[in-house]
Amino acid sequence: LSKIPLYSVFSVDSMSLRRLQKAKVSGVLGTFTTGFWSPDLDTPGNKKFVAAFKKKYGKYPSHYGAQSYDSIMLINSAVAAVKGNIKDMDGLRKAFRKADYASVRGPYKYNNNHFPIQNFYLRKVGVDSKGVWTTSTADVIYRNHQDPFHNKCKMKW
Repeated sequence: LSKIPLYSVFSVDSMSLRRLQKAKVSGVLGTFTTGFWSPDLDTPGNKKFVAAFKKKYGKYPSHYGAQSYDSIMLINSAVAAVKGNIKDMDGLRKAFRKADYASVRGPYKYNNNHFPIQNFYLRKVGVDSKGVWTTSTADVIYRNHQDPFHNKCKMKW
């Protein structure tokens, strides 16, 4: 098994890496995972989120935390766009579609089927400057990726 590279989606991240490092599990460093987000993405929203998360919790956030943060920031941007009038459903929908906020993943937009058009990243497990196991962006594997079935969806803006 030591000669077979480990590739993972969602199971090797900041939540599991803390435990794997503590247990001194060999073979994890240098492995790869994929996702729409990475803690080292160079976006203003991501830098703010990761720094605040690490300051409060003393560890790296997971992609679940990134999704949660992005969700509430999207909701906040829509509510702000309608000046708090959440009964303005058309205004809220229009604001949601714009996704006009500092997303942790960087700029993205919604497709006709309401799935994001966004990048996906190859992330490599390594060690940060403080000796903590984490992931960093190795490459962009999809740029502006969209659901391949969007053109079969009957939803329209």
